[in-house]
Parts: sequence; structure tokens; C-alpha cells
Amino acid sequence: MNTPASAPRKTSKIRQKADTPDIPGLAVRQTAAKLLAAIVEQKTSLDGLTDEQHGQPHYRALDSRDRGLVRAILLTALRYRRTIEALIERRLERPLPGNATTLSHILHVGAAQILFLDLPDHAAVDLAVEHAKHDPRTRRFANLVNAILRTLIRIKERALPAALAQTVDAPDWFVERMRQTYGEEKTKAILAAHRVEAPLDFTVKENAAEWAKTLGGITTPTGSVRVSKPEGAISTLPGYEEGAWWIQDAAAALPVRLFKNISGKSVADLCAAPGGKTAQLAVRGAEVTAVEQSANRLRRLQENFARLRLDASFVHSNLLDLPDEAGFDAVLLDAPCSSTGTVRRHPDVLWAKDVSDIEKLADLQYKLLQKAVSLVPVGGTIVFSNCSLDRLEGEALIDRFIATEKNVKIDAIEPDEIEGIAPLLTERGELRSTPADFDLGFPQLSGLDGFYAVRLNRTR
Repeated sequence: MNTPASAPRKTSKIRQKADTPDIPGLAVRQTAAKLLAAIVEQKTSLDGLTDEQHGQPHYRALDSRDRGLVRAILLTALRYRRTIEALIERRLERPLPGNATTLSHILHVGAAQILFLDLPDHAAVDLAVEHAKHDPRTRRFANLVNAILRTLIRIKERALPAALAQTVDAPDWFVERMRQTYGEEKTKAILAAHRVEAPLDFTVKENAAEWAKTLGGITTPTGSVRVSKPEGAISTLPGYEEGAWWIQDAAAALPVRLFKNISGKSVADLCAAPGGKTAQLAVRGAEVTAVEQSANRLRRLQENFARLRLDASFVHSNLLDLPDEAGFDAVLLDAPCSSTGTVRRHPDVLWAKDVSDIEKLADLQYKLLQKAVSLVPVGGTIVFSNCSLDRLEGEALIDRFIATEKNVKIDAIEPDEIEGIAPLLTERGELRSTPADFDLGFPQLSGLDGFYAVRLNRTR
């Protein structure tokens, strides 16, 4: 008979099931396994599942410290998913049953802690075994969980380096597309970068070198401030309260800099949230209109602008509903995309999306770009960008657009326009960055998000 549940812990806002004992740490592991299942089986984003207001109920029921541990476990389990899978499979006498997905998630959660996180090994094993025992789908595999995870403890020092060297931590569809686009060596470098947690980049209003010193970081070749691991919460860092900077990957900070003189000109940011690019436009003196379809994201954008002490007009709308005669001097379309360029920060992307998502998003981007062009006069500038590594959402999309629409041309980016940008330019003057770019000597301080950007002029 199962032990009856005791009174709920203060870390939980929901009652435990009657057959689940109140074992410290168990709710964290159960929640991590639930969320892992939602990501790899139901293709749900990690950010959505862990949203503080609208996320998965079991996650929101945990206190802040336990939520942080859940995220750490999930980010690790997803970042090294194939390596963990390989190490588990090699310890099995026969493959797990095809319907044993819950058991697989329990093992991955336990193995992620043992192999990569600074947590007590015995706790990871004991809690995984308890988890298996108290789920009717996995109860009969509790001894197997115990045996596999204890074996991983014994062999990890010699087996983990070999597994990392032999394993590609990405789904096959992604690896194949990267090889076709970037070649074998660049693909290896991108995949290696994905295994390293990305540093934190800041865009500052002014004096990047001084802020790099204040925040304990460096400046990137293109002028962002980069910190490997900030001390304390973001909101406690110097400059936060006075709005001196905002968080923005160095690659994400480049599209706005492709506009020429925009001081005093009307510029629309068509998919504006979270607002980093909108803030850049405002700092450069543009009369900014921020367009955002999501009411929640627009509200957060407005809150960010209040902290940054910047001004803009805010429009809650699908950009496709904007009138063509809006008449902006220039527009920025940082379009919804597959986000495959952000895997260092969001390793769930590769497991929650596939090629069909990329194809659908590319079609949407085409329609959004058609609309963006209609919002500027002849001679107006459109900067199109997204954080995808896939040519279908970048170079190939622009090839198709120019060939079909015939009312825009590429305004090539020159190597001397932005310091440090030359290595990121294509032959026809587009921006293309990858996580393998900006080798600054240490993996923890190197790399960029994968980004594509192009500057277009309307010709008729």
C-alpha cells in the first residue's frame, strides 16, 4: 500500500495526489519529467511551460528556487539529449518498450543531474526511483531505474567524454540541413557551440567600454557588452533601475544598425516585443511605432520602455491589419521564425520543431514582408531579420521574394558600416551570423545567436 500524502509543503500551492508522498525534491523531478514530455512529445515550448503567470500548473506551484532547478534540469536534459540517450541505451540489456516514454523521461531527468549538474548523485538516484515507484506506468521499472543510474555514477568519468566525442546533440533533420547549408566543419562548430550556455549580452545607451568594466565583462567586436555569468539577479545589476541598458544578444542588436540616418524619421517595428530593437530605434532618434499582436507582450514592452525612459507609440495589432497607407519612412520586420539560431539559450527549439514548421514559417514571413513593403513609400527602407539558421527563412526567402514581387532590391551592407561586421556578410551584402562566429578565446564568452538580416529598398 502506498504511503498517504502528508500536508503539502510550503513550496507547493496545489495538493499532492493521494498516492504521492511528500518527499523533499520529488515534486521538482516529477515536474521536470512532465515538462520534458510536453516538449518532446507535444512540441510545446519551454518558455511557455515555465511562464510565471501562464505556465504549466505543477511548475507554477513550486517556489522560485525549485522552479530554477526544474529549468536547470530541463535545459541540461535537452542540451545533451542525444548524449544522455546514448549512455542510457548502452546500459540496457534490451531497448525500452516503445510505449515507455514516461520511463524514458524519468531516466533522462536523473541522468542529466548525475552527468552534468552539481547535485548529489545519490539524491538524483533515490528521487528517480521514488518517482518510478509512484507512477503506475513505471512502478515495475523502479529497479531498472536504480540500476541504470547507479551504473552511470560509476562510469561517468570515463564514459561521458567518449560519449560527447561520439554523439551529435541534435535531431537528424537539423544536422542534415546545417550540413547542406554550412558544410561539415562549420556544422561541427555550430553544434559544439550549442553545448555551451550562451553568455549574457547588453545593449547600452552609451559608453559600452565603461559599462563592460562596471558589469565585469568585455565588449564584443560589434560593440555589445558581454558578461559570462552576472552576479545576482538582472534587476540588481548596476544600471538596471536607471535604464542604462537592456539584455539583447549581440547578433540581435545588428539589424537596427543597418538603417542609415533615421533621426526624426517615422520608423515602425512591426513585431516589436520584447522591445530591444524598438529601444535601439528610439535611442537613435527615430519616431518609433511599436506594433505587437500579443497584448501581454505589448504590456511587457511598455513596462520595459518605462524603465528605459524612452518614448514610442504602441499599437496592439496584427501587422497584416495595418493600413497600407500608413506611410512610414522605414520599417523593421523582425519576423516570427523557427528560432533555430537561439539553441544555445533555448535547446528545446530543436526538439519542439521540425522541417514542416520551418516551411510554414517561411510562407508566413513572405506574407509579412509583402505587407512591410506596402507600409513605406518608393525609396523607403525595409530591414528584414529573424533568428533562424535556415536558408529557407533567410537567403532563399529573399531570392523568392525579389524574383516574384519585383518592387524591392537589396541595399547591400558594406563591410565598414559597422565595426566588426565584415566576417558576417554574404557576397551580396546580407548579414548571416551563427553560434560559431565571434571566437573570443573562451567558449563561455564566444559565439552569437544565429541571425539573418537584409536591407531592402522599395523601388516602385
